[in-house]
Amino acid sequence: MRGFREIARIAAAFVGIIVGAGFASGQEIVQFFSSFGITGLAGVAFSTILFTLFAAALSGLGHHFNAASHKDALYAISGYPASVFLDALITIFMLAVLVIMFAGGSALVEQLSGVPAIWGALLITAISVLIVWLGLQKLITIICCVTPLMVLLVVIVASTAFPGMTDSAGAMERAALKLPAASNHWFLASVLYVSFNIVAGAPFLIIMGSRATSRRVALRGGMLGGILLGLLMLLLAASFYVRASEIAEVPLPSLYLAMRASPVFGFLMAFVIFASILNTAVGVLYAFAARLSETSPSRFRPASAVGAALAFGGSLLGFTQLINKIYPFFGYLGLVLMVWILFAWFRFRPWRATGTQECEAPNAAL
Repeated sequence: MRGFREIARIAAAFVGIIVGAGFASGQEIVQFFSSFGITGLAGVAFSTILFTLFAAALSGLGHHFNAASHKDALYAISGYPASVFLDALITIFMLAVLVIMFAGGSALVEQLSGVPAIWGALLITAISVLIVWLGLQKLITIICCVTPLMVLLVVIVASTAFPGMTDSAGAMERAALKLPAASNHWFLASVLYVSFNIVAGAPFLIIMGSRATSRRVALRGGMLGGILLGLLMLLLAASFYVRASEIAEVPLPSLYLAMRASPVFGFLMAFVIFASILNTAVGVLYAFAARLSETSPSRFRPASAVGAALAFGGSLLGFTQLINKIYPFFGYLGLVLMVWILFAWFRFRPWRATGTQECEAPNAAL
């Protein structure tokens, strides 16, 4: 039972990190999947397979190397100079993800209350820094708490999107193809979606895997997280597809569909979107600060504050525009990281039990 709880904890934390502003709001799913019409659902299936594979690989490699940060795993596998490039890529992208999370938080506050976006960005920046300062164990607990509610609300939104449809299949397809797309082909979009999310989630997933009590727990936790994420993607992508004509100009389509179902669901979805933004923000900010303060733990809090301040400044550029430009760009760069993960996966084979790999990890359980 303890093993299953730990597996579920890793899975929930992984989903919590990936389900940030873009996913929870629906913008990522619209631009990377629903905008390709019915073939976008095939892209969801392919992305789910990739997420499951790479989440298990990263968690397993983190446990294999007992990594304190992503740098440990990178240098153990790649050496110099490849590891320097990958390290810089991940660190810069973590800052870019923070920018998008803060922009998403400000967009949500502005849409719900009419308050200028800058105040929403300030709010999520301050809360993120305070949560990160609580420490890793409390951070993981906070992240895990939001995932079950997100699953429930996605199921509710999906169940209310399909009844009462008036558009024909052809009309839905035409409306979906008019939605903004992050790429010019559904297959490339599905790969890029996994790519930039793996870059964003890799640092924290490696850390979680290193603290798993066994190799098997680390691997299964990553696999379960990938499968759960895929199911959520499928439900949202299908919901946006059938309501494509209604969400074309909506910045937060998940919130729109929830409000359409019920004001109560709308309020809960707004809370979940904000909490999901916080989940990703604090997870990425923690990994960012852990990397910068690796040689001097006393610098952790100053590093997290500086990272948050930089992200706050960048967040003022706008939410939808940032997703459309930053994510595809880093998606292409993230393909390099995916190749590295596959190389490490088959070179070190962390799924095999050798020596002490089945023993308890010295970092203790999650």
